[in-house]
Amino acid sequence: MTQSIHRPARIEHVNITVPDSEHAARIFEQIFGWHVRWRGKAMSGGHTVHVGSENHYLALYSPPAGKPCPERFEKGLPLNHIGIEVDDIVAIETLVRRAGYTPFGHDDYEPGRRFYFFDESNIEFEVVSYAPVLEYAG
Repeated sequence: MTQSIHRPARIEHVNITVPDSEHAARIFEQIFGWHVRWRGKAMSGGHTVHVGSENHYLALYSPPAGKPCPERFEKGLPLNHIGIEVDDIVAIETLVRRAGYTPFGHDDYEPGRRFYFFDESNIEFEVVSYAPVLEYAG
């Protein structure tokens, strides 16, 4: 007998390797208004910081000292990008620029508006908003 599923499954977190998990967490706190949910020693050594909201987060893993970690990753191997949904895409783009990143690939098509940016490790993020665009009544 199969169990009935009352709601679709959701992604709770994504775990990515970064050269400096504390630095990456600070950037995501500044840009997206997230908070650190947990930080500590990773099970296999190294350091992990969980940063996000109460229900969803990125687990940022940094290998232990002496273990190799690329400073920059090759786009698309295996990760193409991480999509982050926001309400105010213009405000977030301003914060992305302030953090020193260059937004690109701006597009507006159903069902939302979006842009992309690479962090210093060459991890690509898509920022998307499904909020209606407010017209200036001027």
